[in-house]
Amino acid sequence: MLRPHAAYLRVYEPLEAFGDPADPHLHAAVRAAQLTKTSAGERERTLWFTSQRVTPPRLLPVEPTDRGASGNDMADVLVLSPDEVPSGRGVTVGPGPLVCPLELRVRSAAALMAFLNESHPVVRAHVLDASGATIETARARATSVLRQADHTALHVVSSTWSVPLPWFTMVDPAQRRLVLGTGQHDPNREVSWRVAMADARRRVAQARELAETVLGDEGPTRVLVDTDRWLANFHPNSAVELDYGGLVQLIPDEKLSTDTTAEKVHAVLAALRDGDVEKLTDLFAELQDFWGELAARERCN
Repeated sequence: MLRPHAAYLRVYEPLEAFGDPADPHLHAAVRAAQLTKTSAGERERTLWFTSQRVTPPRLLPVEPTDRGASGNDMADVLVLSPDEVPSGRGVTVGPGPLVCPLELRVRSAAALMAFLNESHPVVRAHVLDASGATIETARARATSVLRQADHTALHVVSSTWSVPLPWFTMVDPAQRRLVLGTGQHDPNREVSWRVAMADARRRVAQARELAETVLGDEGPTRVLVDTDRWLANFHPNSAVELDYGGLVQLIPDEKLSTDTTAEKVHAVLAALRDGDVEKLTDLFAELQDFWGELAARERCN
């Protein structure tokens, strides 16, 4: 089964960040540790399809009455050991296990609010008609779920069809995890980076300050500002993961193995510091060459 064509930023927090005592559903999910990054995408897709097979279709998946859904956003988690997270000198990660709740219902509610506010009126009307809901009831349902959330920030942020380039500012390009597997649809195929929260926040803050000085408040600067604020919500001993997710299915082996996007983004920062306009032009052209095909696929879909 194809994974969602999305990339992810995930935060894994120590158990102590979830309260004392933590939710028993969370403890049970951590002990089971059944989900992998690949199966997490399949889990999301299955629960979404389940919500659409009922009559009328549900606006939000993972409702307690859906088959296979618990209604508890702590039941689906990814688990990581601190030993799997590179960190700088004097930086602490953990103690483990580190936990990233998928928070499927809350993420769906946030996505629904964005859809209601930003989608084309014709598309919005079609979706609402199919579900038998008005825009007022849909907004009220999404708002209710968001208010019930235990955390002020979601542990997973996703981007369809591409990776926002400012995300790469937080990683060390040399610490890329690359698994090509047996081909583009191998479930173990992966490109990702893991970074200690303290290192991620330091790098993003430095990139944000530079971007604000040179580029102003819009574009990449806005992404860096939002990312910096998002990271501030979590335990300081957490880990952050940048994962290409299902995008690896769309990129052939040779192109994936020679991908230097992270290196180029850090070179962009250096060129901004130096005021090297010619270098910036060359770097952005190279980045466009790599990501342009995926951008074209997004337009076609």
